Amino acid sequence: MLFNSFIFLTLFLPLALTGYYLLGQRLPRAAAAWLCAASIVFYGWWNPTFVGLLAASIVFNYAMSCLIVRSPAQSTRRRIWLGLAITADLALLVRYKYLATLLAALVHASGVVPAEWLARGMQEVVLPLGVSFFTFTQIGYLLDCNAGIVKERDPLGYVQFVTFFPHLIAGPILHHKEMMTQFAQAATYRLRAENLSIGATLFTIGLAKKVLLADTIAPYADAGFAAPHELQWFAAWGTGLAYALQLYFDFSGYSDMAVGLAKMFGVRFPLNFNSPFKAASIIDFWQRWHMTLTRYLTAYLYYPLAMRINRSRALRGLPIGRLAQQSASGFVSTVAVPTFYTMALAGVWHGAGLQYFIYGLLHAAYLTVNHGWRAWRGARAAALAAAVKAASVQDTPASSHAAGAQSQARVSAAHAAQSTSVTASVWRTRVTRGANVLLTFLAALIAFVFFRAHGVADALALLKGMAGLHGIESFDWPAWPTRGAVHMNALDWLRIVLGRSTLALQIAALLLIVWCMPNSHQLMGRFSPALERSAERAGAWLNWRPSPGWTVAMLAVLFFSLAQLHGEVRFLYFQF
Repeated sequence: MLFNSFIFLTLFLPLALTGYYLLGQRLPRAAAAWLCAASIVFYGWWNPTFVGLLAASIVFNYAMSCLIVRSPAQSTRRRIWLGLAITADLALLVRYKYLATLLAALVHASGVVPAEWLARGMQEVVLPLGVSFFTFTQIGYLLDCNAGIVKERDPLGYVQFVTFFPHLIAGPILHHKEMMTQFAQAATYRLRAENLSIGATLFTIGLAKKVLLADTIAPYADAGFAAPHELQWFAAWGTGLAYALQLYFDFSGYSDMAVGLAKMFGVRFPLNFNSPFKAASIIDFWQRWHMTLTRYLTAYLYYPLAMRINRSRALRGLPIGRLAQQSASGFVSTVAVPTFYTMALAGVWHGAGLQYFIYGLLHAAYLTVNHGWRAWRGARAAALAAAVKAASVQDTPASSHAAGAQSQARVSAAHAAQSTSVTASVWRTRVTRGANVLLTFLAALIAFVFFRAHGVADALALLKGMAGLHGIESFDWPAWPTRGAVHMNALDWLRIVLGRSTLALQIAALLLIVWCMPNSHQLMGRFSPALERSAERAGAWLNWRPSPGWTVAMLAVLFFSLAQLHGEVRFLYFQF
């Protein structure tokens, strides 16, 4: 079942909310059980076969978490239980997500099975929706049990935590501490009008992003990636930009809809998307794009390896932390190695093809360069500060008996020079930030080509087209109508020109929204239902508030979005 389907909007969601709040007034536990049942129905609507897989995964991981918690801390028995549980979870992922691709590569290389048999077998492999998300959510829970962080041991709360349908299929990746505490509170199950109002508003904004923005530009991206070897310069850039914007608004829309739905049930989700194309560095990009995935990767992959490397260096008497980053070997071991390890696995997490691995390595390289640049600038700034301090100690104070008029003139000149310098500095900062945003966007765009392409060859073909190696199109624009022309008037000419510029105009409009408009959580301001508030807010006239004007505007957006639902278009992250 999809959030952007009529059956979800007109049947499932009203019934789920009604039963939830009717039971929640007196029986919070019954309301929790109702929500679990509704989430199972939501998951099984697409393919009931995989409900058993989800249920088995939940039962297995909860049982293993109990065994881990009951074992003594730091004991061999606890590590064995943890290792067995994670191995089983990863085996599930390999079975459904990677095994077919690996076997296909081996069989294709050996030539044992005919190609048509291989293709038929690949088509029969069906990937369960959300298998990566509910598996990694539970692996994180097991790791926290091993670390002694888990305090809530309620089986019903655990099932809620895993199956809660707004995040079940495509995230965000939740942490038990921020969710199970909410599910344990009776107030969560009591009907509050503001929860429905705020949640419905954010859901409507997300639906509009998906239906009106992402889905309208998707055909251009699909057509381009279907034949990347044939694209010349303009078409290649149009394809790459179209997909980047499709993915941006598709994922942004889903994230808003997920947070909005959770709020409608009295639950607050962590912020998962915060205008990543406004990022001025690739580090900033990953702090804004799929934020809960970044948090997960940092906590469970990057930090454990980085800490192990630093402990090893400390035992050998080598510098650690920022001191280690001052040398090339120290930077490689403490920063580059954990970064490449983490991002390579992040790439593989998205898919089994080699293109996903390259996507991860590209971002690893970007992040390593970004961290190296920051380390170099930090060392350079520290050196300059030390030099300035040393120079100030050696300077002697000037005479304090300068003439009053001459001193005042110097002060005025200094103020004028300072004002000019501040103005120039502001413009220099803006230009520098703009250049950094464009550079970050270009780097992400190149990586997105591998993320979307059917294979490495297709990705390289599109990049060659973007580099102009396939040539540049020549456009035969119609001549401007002259006074004596009777066959075509100015309106006809304009219609033809605009028709040939449809993709360019759409891309320009979407980039204008991305870079110049506030995001949904900035629009919501203090009413944003996310656990973390956005650092910036929209202008006062754009801040949402519970008022008749905003209600009418959101209803208009909702009805217009519903009018564009001509079929169920899956969210892009459902395939991961």
